[in-house]
Amino acid sequence: MSIVYVLLAHGFEEIEALAVIDILRRGEVNVMSVSIEETNWVLGSHNIRVEADILFSELQLNECSMIVLPGGSIGTQRLYDYPGIHELLRKVSLNVSIAAICAAPSILARDGYLSGISATSHPSYEKVMIDQGVDYSYEAVVVSGRFVTSRGAGTALDFGLALLACLKDEAAAQAVREAIVLDMKV
Repeated sequence: MSIVYVLLAHGFEEIEALAVIDILRRGEVNVMSVSIEETNWVLGSHNIRVEADILFSELQLNECSMIVLPGGSIGTQRLYDYPGIHELLRKVSLNVSIAAICAAPSILARDGYLSGISATSHPSYEKVMIDQGVDYSYEAVVVSGRFVTSRGAGTALDFGLALLACLKDEAAAQAVREAIVLDMKV
């Protein structure tokens, strides 16, 4: 069974994590939220408390199809500072898709995964991305091979739909887009 893991740290951007989880579950993708904290409870950047499905120590990499890193400046810094993240990315980078939104693409850029490829981030991380050799894009969502990046909370639904299209196909993403009445005229 293939699993998408959405990693959560205190200070994560709630919309960016929960919209992705919601979109993917609507598209019948197996998604699990993962706490890097000592407990399953993770506090988002807007004081919304979320119970993660599992702890980081419970990850099953042999079942992993994608890793998703939500943003939020504090959450992104906590992810970056967490020792297991860099080892995880190194282990999966050759055969698993990795997605990041808002500030989180900076983790991938600083670890060298986005050097020379097209990617995006929150505008406040543009310089960090460019300094790391990223072919910086201003698109809402950028798919570059196994890497998917997006700009921020306002692009979270499009990001989730792009991930669904990558994991399944455009028809699955379009079906969810229609079901949630995104971009449809009434």
